[in-house]
Amino acid sequence: MILRDLTNHLEQLAPLAYQESYDNAGLLTGDPMQEVTGALVCLDSTEDVIDEAIRRKCNVVIAHHPIVFSGLKKITGKNYIERTVIKAIRNHIAIYVIHTNLDNMQHGVNAKICERIGLKNIQVLSPKSQLLRKLITFAPHANAEAVRKAMCDAGAGIIGNYDQCSYQSDGTGTFRAGPGANPFVGKPGELHREEEQRIEVLVEAHREKAVVKALLEVHPYEVVAYDIYTLENEHPAIGSGMVGELDTELGELDFLNHLKKTMQTGCIRHTALSGRKVKRVAVCGGAGSFLLKEAIASGSEAFVTSDYKYHQFFDADGKILLADIGHYESEQFTKDLLFQVIREKFPTFAIHLSETNTNPVNYL
Repeated sequence: MILRDLTNHLEQLAPLAYQESYDNAGLLTGDPMQEVTGALVCLDSTEDVIDEAIRRKCNVVIAHHPIVFSGLKKITGKNYIERTVIKAIRNHIAIYVIHTNLDNMQHGVNAKICERIGLKNIQVLSPKSQLLRKLITFAPHANAEAVRKAMCDAGAGIIGNYDQCSYQSDGTGTFRAGPGANPFVGKPGELHREEEQRIEVLVEAHREKAVVKALLEVHPYEVVAYDIYTLENEHPAIGSGMVGELDTELGELDFLNHLKKTMQTGCIRHTALSGRKVKRVAVCGGAGSFLLKEAIASGSEAFVTSDYKYHQFFDADGKILLADIGHYESEQFTKDLLFQVIREKFPTFAIHLSETNTNPVNYL
C-alpha cells in the first residue's frame, strides 16, 4: 500500500476542509507515493514516538496533534519540534496529522468521549454554518435524470440520513450559439428555446469539486450553466463538541467518580457541587472553554472538557458543573478510534498503537 491510499481513507473520515483556520492537519513529512511498511498511531508525534516507530519498523506516524503548527524558518534542531522533524525525515518516516478536522466530525473525537462516558442520543453541540452549498443547474428533459444521478453519485443530495435528495422544476431556457460554437441543440446564429429541468441539490463543501466535475462530464451542453451558493444553514453533523444523555441520572459526585474511572484521569478539577442530578452532559475534547454558553444553552447539567483557567471557572456561575479532566486525558482514546477505522479498511495492514506516554503533565 502507498501512503496516499491510507491518507485518502483518513480524509474520507475527516476531510481537511473542516479543520480550523489555525490548524495544520494533513501530511507534514513524507512522500504521498511512498510504500507504507507499517503505521504507528499516537496522540503527539514527539521524538520518543519517532524512536518507537523506528524500533517497530513503521515508516508512518499518524498523530492527532500537529508537531508543527506554524511555519519553520530554520530547522537546526534547537527545540523538540525541529529535532522531531529532523529525525522523521532522516529516517524516512512520514508524519500525518488528523486534528481539528477530526474534532469537528460527528463520529470523531467527541463521539469517542461520549462512548467512554456512556452517553446516548448524541448530537453536535455547536454545528458550523457555511459548510453547505446549493448547486443549481439546468438540463434538457431527456438528460435531466442522468445529470441528477451523476451529481448525487458524486456526493450531492445528502441531507442527514437521506441521500439522492434533489428538487426539480420545469422551465424554458434560451440561448443563441455564436460563431465557432457546436451546440447540442439549436442552430448557430438563431435564438433557441429549450424545455429544461432546473435541478437543485445540496453539496457539502468538501464534495463541491467532485460534484461539479461529475456534472460537467455528463451534461450534454457544450457550455454548462450552473450556480453555486454558500448557505447559512448549520451542518448538523459537523461542529464543535457534543451533547448526550446518561442512561440513568447520577448525583454530581457519583458522576465525577464515573467520569474519573471511564476517562482514566488522575485528577478532575471542577466547580462547586450544587446538589442537582446529572443526566444531560456536554463534552469537548481538548480546550473547550469557548463552548460554555452552548453547553448551558443545551440544558446540560455538566460540561466535560479541559484546559480551563482559574478565572474561567467563575463563568459557570452555578448554572452547570464544569469538569476539567485534562487535555491528554480527554483525547487519549482518539488513538483507539483511528486504529479501529484503519483496521476495518485495511485488515491485513501492520498498524500499531503507540506505547509512548506523551502526556507532558504529571500528577503527584
